[in-house]
Amino acid sequence: MLLKGEQFARHLEQALKPLYVLYGDAPLLVLEAADALRAAARKQGYTERESMSALAGFDWGQLAAATSNLSLFGGKKLIDLTLPTGKPGKEGSAALMAYCQRMSADNVLLLTLPQLDWKEEKAVWFATLAQAGVVLKFNAPPLAELPGWIAGRLARQQQQADEAGLRFMAERVEGNLLAAHQEIQKLALLYPVGHLSFERIRDAVLNVARYNVEDLREALLTGDLARLTRTLEGLQQEGESPVLVLWAMAEEIRALAQVKAGLARGQSADGLFKELRIWGPRQNLLRRAAQGVGNQTLKSALKETARLDRAIKGLDKSGSGDVWDGFLRLGMLIGAHRQAKARG
Repeated sequence: MLLKGEQFARHLEQALKPLYVLYGDAPLLVLEAADALRAAARKQGYTERESMSALAGFDWGQLAAATSNLSLFGGKKLIDLTLPTGKPGKEGSAALMAYCQRMSADNVLLLTLPQLDWKEEKAVWFATLAQAGVVLKFNAPPLAELPGWIAGRLARQQQQADEAGLRFMAERVEGNLLAAHQEIQKLALLYPVGHLSFERIRDAVLNVARYNVEDLREALLTGDLARLTRTLEGLQQEGESPVLVLWAMAEEIRALAQVKAGLARGQSADGLFKELRIWGPRQNLLRRAAQGVGNQTLKSALKETARLDRAIKGLDKSGSGDVWDGFLRLGMLIGAHRQAKARG
């Protein structure tokens, strides 16, 4: 059974199922859902809890032992199993599927996982769990929806903010939900219930953004010039290597050129992505970006990446300025073309 996150609270008001699987790319949301499930289990009489973490060398026989042993106090048991890698291996897959065959109302298995790639989501072990139990996937809201998410969290502590304040917070945390959660809690400590002015939010919120090249790649492909500019500035201030930044940008531009050329030849998108080893959400980003950028722009961008490579190595004598300015020009070359295409 697949549930959405917003359905979980109501679901926990009912009798618990013997199996729950919580995973996704938002650790905060997974953690909160797991805590809510533990609280519901205690309320429903699962008085014993056995915790396990399936790290390297984990003995999967412990899972079978935990489900077969009677509770020390004659009550019901919550088995709290964490799989940090998201890959149970052959032995773990067999143990998890075996649990599905002997589930009992006296036990609840809570399995928490990290974000899974599409291969693991389609694996037999995961499909078996999804069919036998309740599965919830928690992904962080996209940047455009983050202000609404923050507003909902503020409402829980009886605080409100206008759109400008919510956007400011969203931009500062750059999609980091744990950082956003900390800042929201800080606002509850600093200010009383009610409306929060933009000035109060600005004064209270620290720059907790954690800029990385993945943010840069996404901003480049989506044509989000404002985010791209902020990310480049953040990477430069945090002392990131220009070599790594250029590698990330050049890789996406080369992938764009390859995808665009393959689609123009009539190659199927699925076959093309498999050939280029492009997986997950990056497929849709590249597909849309390839539709919005022209061949000549890509040729110019590839030439610019070569020039920046020479500049980083001290071999460029063109006097075209700082390499970080060059990164921004490169991003604007792709992004501006995409924006112009969208308007046209």
